[in-house]
Amino acid sequence: MVLKLHGAQEATCTKRVLTVLEELNVPYELVVVDYATDAHKSPAFRAVQPFGQFPYLDDDGFTLYESRAIARYLALKYGGIGTLIPDPADLAKTALFEQAASVEQSNFDAFAVPLAYENIRKPRIGQQTDKAAVERLTAALEAKLAVYDTILGRSKYLAGDELTLADLFHLPYGSNLAKQNIDFLESPKYPNVARWWKDISGRASWKKVNGA
Repeated sequence: MVLKLHGAQEATCTKRVLTVLEELNVPYELVVVDYATDAHKSPAFRAVQPFGQFPYLDDDGFTLYESRAIARYLALKYGGIGTLIPDPADLAKTALFEQAASVEQSNFDAFAVPLAYENIRKPRIGQQTDKAAVERLTAALEAKLAVYDTILGRSKYLAGDELTLADLFHLPYGSNLAKQNIDFLESPKYPNVARWWKDISGRASWKKVNGA
């Protein structure tokens, strides 16, 4: 049975999982869930994803939600050990990977997501952007990326010198920053971040998923 990913092509978290599927070259079917009809809020969808959010995975009857959890599962099951995720038997590398994954969620996603909500989502639904919130979030994100620059001055990627899911997790919301005229990921002010971002955003998997 071909893997089925239930989500929306344009949704950031769906893109996160699609990128991993492309990296692993795993055959899959994207089951498109229609934003416009709020199909993800239906009882049938919530029976699998109780929060009514994109995406969820159906792997021959085994269902899983939360994009980062799905990504880890796919890497462990479909050949990503040693390429996208460390061998679980290597405790040190696994700990460094989980540290980097936590950094993404706590120090990048925590600011990039509300920025996208203010600058992209609110105008789409006819709401007013909170400019004070945008200024505060932008300053906070820049401070975090200054630390990223230090980390990436010591290693090629966030968990060491090998690419992991922790790096790829940044792609969907990182790409949204350019749409908001926030250029921290490509700024010469942060050369290590710019080098790293050019590397991961240039991967064939992401270009395919993002339509580049």
